[in-house]
Amino acid sequence: MSEVWFTDEHEWIRIEGDVGTVGITEYAQEQLGDVVFVELPEVGRKVQKGKDMAVVESVKAASEVYAPVTGEIVEVNSGLVNEPATVNADAAGAGWFCKIRLADRGELRGLMDAAAYGKFVEGLS
Repeated sequence: MSEVWFTDEHEWIRIEGDVGTVGITEYAQEQLGDVVFVELPEVGRKVQKGKDMAVVESVKAASEVYAPVTGEIVEVNSGLVNEPATVNADAAGAGWFCKIRLADRGELRGLMDAAAYGKFVEGLS
């Protein structure tokens, strides 16, 4: 069974073994509006928790996507390059950005579970 965690910058990470699949939350894609461009990190790139790793652009704005954990990019969703609107259609599924091999599982303790993230988003309204 996979576990899903959330950041206060509106990224999600679904953990399976020592790899986490990362995307932006439903809330984030709603705030951005129609996504028109996605810049993905390169496979093999080392990323650091809280540092930028990708870019998502919409008709409204460009936004950084931050690494929820430290690790190495092991796969990217290259389909987003030609179909960036997939992020709007399925932010929590087919609209994932990349997969990161975790350097330290302990970093997950600093993230929110679904219930905590839901309360966090409610507080933003």
